[in-house]
Amino acid sequence: MPSSTDRSTDRTLHLAVDLTDAGAHPAAWRTLGSQARQLFDAERLQDLVTTAQRGTVDLVLFDDAFSLQPGHRGGVQGRLDAALVAARLAPRSAGIGLVPTVTTTHTEPFHVSKALATIDHASHGRAGWQVAVSTGTEDAAHVGRRPAPDLDAAWAEAGEAIDVVSRLWDSWEDDAEIRDTATGRFVDRDKLHYVDHDGVHFAVKGPSITPRPPQGHPVVVVRGDSDAALAVAAEHADVVRVRATTLEQARGLREQVRAAAADHGRDPDDVIVLVDLYAVIGPDRASAQARLDLLEGLAGVSWDTDSYTHVGTDRDLAATAEEWLLAGATDGFTVRPSSLQTDLVALVDGVVPLLRRAGIYKSEYSGSTLRDSLGLARPANRYAAAIA
Repeated sequence: MPSSTDRSTDRTLHLAVDLTDAGAHPAAWRTLGSQARQLFDAERLQDLVTTAQRGTVDLVLFDDAFSLQPGHRGGVQGRLDAALVAARLAPRSAGIGLVPTVTTTHTEPFHVSKALATIDHASHGRAGWQVAVSTGTEDAAHVGRRPAPDLDAAWAEAGEAIDVVSRLWDSWEDDAEIRDTATGRFVDRDKLHYVDHDGVHFAVKGPSITPRPPQGHPVVVVRGDSDAALAVAAEHADVVRVRATTLEQARGLREQVRAAAADHGRDPDDVIVLVDLYAVIGPDRASAQARLDLLEGLAGVSWDTDSYTHVGTDRDLAATAEEWLLAGATDGFTVRPSSLQTDLVALVDGVVPLLRRAGIYKSEYSGSTLRDSLGLARPANRYAAAIA
């Protein structure tokens, strides 16, 4: 890892952190310091977000689904509603993006658009949306409205849902609110627009009942875990999460996403590709491995992450991040700490200072919104532009 404090590059690393459950490892909740009895206490999440802010992390993610967590029976079961958690944390945080998972399957775009716009207003422009789909029969039974779709059909529906949600965000022009107490005019009705969407999966009239979000559109995040998901990501996502185990594989996926975005008429530089990174960080490699061995012993299973896994020191991780960034393999990482309390602190207090010293990571948030932090432009309102 370079030791120079004045080295700079023309690329800046982005960092996201997944704050789901007690950590990425299913046995993390059983370890000392995991605060297992506070897993459903919003104050614990508040503390984690405050720690991530100290490291100028771009965004934190909160996973969600219609059913209990899959996998090993010894893992955490049950979650708070991700969107409600983000809304609760919005006025109690600053600088950092708050990105809940909201599933499009079995969910109406009108409700999704309103919830995410509300979080963006409450946070003054720091909301995002991690799009998810549901293909499980158990999830479908919980909602009870229709059978579970297959993966391709679920993502086709998700693509349409993202389009409808963004139209609802645009259904209020930025200056639609007048708030003229003298005349009693609160809103200019000419600046509210009908969406009039009649598609394959949804028919939505509009307009929304919530004014346009401060960011115009909250940042859209898509996990590119399948060809169908990658296709939707290339057309709609601002941030694409990919899984890769090698630098070469990550670079290939990034090039694939950027090329597909260009095919949709988008500037590839407007799409940020983040590699999932599972992290066990210790003062030395032996200590990190020993902690992973302990977690696997508690779980009784091997930890199969299906993505890049770091088991080692903060210096090793910082060196890997710099290598992958400068090689064009990624724009940054979605860090999944093995144990939230332990590895998030190690990331913020150990890895981040090294990245700053290398000149590839920010020391403060740029601007006030998540789009500012990610270097993404605020989208123009399609209806106002059409009238102009």
